Amino acid sequence: MADHVRDLKPWNVPIRVDDVPEAGRHVRLSADVATRAAIAAHAGLRSLDRLEASFDITPRGRDGLHVTGEVTADVGQACVVTLEPVENAVSERVDLDFLPASTAAHARTLTDTVNEGGNEPPELLVDGSVDLGALAVEFLIIGLDPYPRKPDVEFAAPQIEAAASGPFAALAKLKQGPKQQN
Repeated sequence: MADHVRDLKPWNVPIRVDDVPEAGRHVRLSADVATRAAIAAHAGLRSLDRLEASFDITPRGRDGLHVTGEVTADVGQACVVTLEPVENAVSERVDLDFLPASTAAHARTLTDTVNEGGNEPPELLVDGSVDLGALAVEFLIIGLDPYPRKPDVEFAAPQIEAAASGPFAALAKLKQGPKQQN
C-alpha cells in the first residue's frame, strides 16, 4: 500500500460482506504501538496509550452489513488553558448500516422522504467491505474532548487597559475634537 494512502488511513482492517456468515461475526481489535503512534499523529494527540474496538457484524439484506459495538481508548491531550498534559478516556458506541452505493442511494431517498424517527442514512460499502480500523479511528476522533482541561483550571481573560492610557488613547483624543481635549 502506498505511504500516502496509509497516512490517510492509519489503521486498516477491512472485512468483506462475503466474510460475514448469516449468524454474524464478532471482531475485537487492539491497535499495536506503531498503529497507535500513527493514529495519535493523525488525530493531533499527545499520546494514545490504548485503542480497542469490539464489533458485532451481521448481514443487512443480501449485500449489506450492520455494525454495532464500542470503541474505547486512553488518550493524552494538551490542556487548552495551560498546555500541560491531560489524560482522558474515550468510549463511543457504534451502530451503523453499510450498503452498496446503488442500494444506499435508494435507502437515502427513502430516509429523506419518510425520515423514520431521525434514522441516519446508511454508509457506503467500499469495494464490498467495511474498514473496521478506519471506523474505530473515526469514532475515536468523535469521542475526543474538543477542549480538554486539567481539573480545577479556569481560563482568566487578560485585563484590558483603560481606554485613557492604552495605545489608542491619543487617537481617541483626536476624535473628540479640539474643545474636549483640554
